[in-house]
Amino acid sequence: MQATTSKWETISLNETHAEDHVYILELNRPEAMNALNTLMAIELKECLTMLKDKKDLRVLVLTGAGQKSFCAGADLRERKTMDNEQWKKQHDIFEDTYDTLRNFPFPVIAAINGFALGGGMEMALSCDLRYMAEHAKMGLPEVTLGIIPGVGGTQLLPRAVPVALAKEFLFKGSHIPAKRAAEMGLVNDVFSSETLLEETMKAAREIARNAPLSLQAIKKAIDRGLQTDLHTALSIELDQYYKCANSEDRKEGVLAFNEKRKPNWRGI
Repeated sequence: MQATTSKWETISLNETHAEDHVYILELNRPEAMNALNTLMAIELKECLTMLKDKKDLRVLVLTGAGQKSFCAGADLRERKTMDNEQWKKQHDIFEDTYDTLRNFPFPVIAAINGFALGGGMEMALSCDLRYMAEHAKMGLPEVTLGIIPGVGGTQLLPRAVPVALAKEFLFKGSHIPAKRAAEMGLVNDVFSSETLLEETMKAAREIARNAPLSLQAIKKAIDRGLQTDLHTALSIELDQYYKCANSEDRKEGVLAFNEKRKPNWRGI
């Protein structure tokens, strides 16, 4: 059984559950509420890029160290003395990292174990599913700092909840408690802080039991289809359907069903 990988300074990768095809990526700056600094953004992209080629990975769980914060957004201490050019250079790195997260080929589940503010909430919004601890809060407070969300917040939030609600939270810069987030459909479920990761892993394992090509195809069909008209979206779905229908895994799935056994997915 594999242990936690600590080759990075600001993140850690738990491979203990790799036999279940699930990896846990943890933001690891608890002393700074897991705030996103330049190094974390660089290391996060590096890790995501490495993971997308893992043959045994089907689901990635993203969480934060400790119980206080998932990610408190950009590290304002690091930004305190930045001039406009330095700010832009850092933000380019952030954009690249979040784009890598949004386009990760397999399902990504955010286990929101505490505050997810600013870029932290945008990170959670960039994931496919979100589970939240009862005490956790989300929010996009950029308007209170004289800026606006810049790595997806103004676009991802109104795609996740009704537009008027998204605008209200963006205009106010207020926090969204876990219960309210669940009522809005912003998160999939809410659990106690003690059981959050355990319940998230249950969902991750259930998803990971399914065909890897199908998981990738579903994610592509939804994410690409939502950005276009229905006719084009159905064409995207059909293209992904035949990628699965013509695969060896489809043959294995049908054979396993008829033989009343668990399929042996190979991802081909």
